[in-house]
Amino acid sequence: MDLLKTLLGKQVKVEISGGTTVRGVLIDLGLDILVIYTGKEYLYIPHLHIHHIQLYTDPEFLITPPFPDVPLQEDAGISYRKTLLNAKGRFVEVYVIGNKSIHGYITNVLNDYFTFYSPVYKTMLISMNHLKWLTPYQKNITPYTLGNDALPVQPTPLPLQRSLEGQLKKMEGHLVIFDLGDHPMKIGLLKEVKNNIIHLVTASGESVYWKVIHLKTVHFPS
Repeated sequence: MDLLKTLLGKQVKVEISGGTTVRGVLIDLGLDILVIYTGKEYLYIPHLHIHHIQLYTDPEFLITPPFPDVPLQEDAGISYRKTLLNAKGRFVEVYVIGNKSIHGYITNVLNDYFTFYSPVYKTMLISMNHLKWLTPYQKNITPYTLGNDALPVQPTPLPLQRSLEGQLKKMEGHLVIFDLGDHPMKIGLLKEVKNNIIHLVTASGESVYWKVIHLKTVHFPS
């Protein structure tokens, strides 16, 4: 982290997993996360997905102060887990799978995953290992302009298991969708979970086995 302190307050270019490039001002950094202001919004990016970061001095892309107040600010220093905890109950945008963003609310933060309420997908489980970045919205903004009264956040049924594998084990026998259904073999009946392996049965009755560690999101069709 000390090496990156020289870049604080300067314009940088960051390459993130999946070939995504982000440009902006490095506002803050912690041992496992940093904050970039793009000129429009703040991105909280876990170090886990940062491939490289460098100064960016294109005169056609210039972000000058003053910057809007930093959301989720931490006087004692930021961290990935504290960022997720501070974002609970606040409307956010998260990037997990490719260029697909998911909008909604973090409802619980566990050991290696967090639960997320999306107006579109309802309750989701999102692996902390696969979150590319998180963007908090202003406090007066609600999803799709529905308003708080029209969009009650549904609490995740308790008790939750501390690990993603443990929570999936509790969902055996249910229909599930992994990674927003980006692969036809990621939709089916969750048959069994054991030793970090998931046995999934597709609509055609075919069995497929997935490693839990490589799954990014989970949601359950109503």
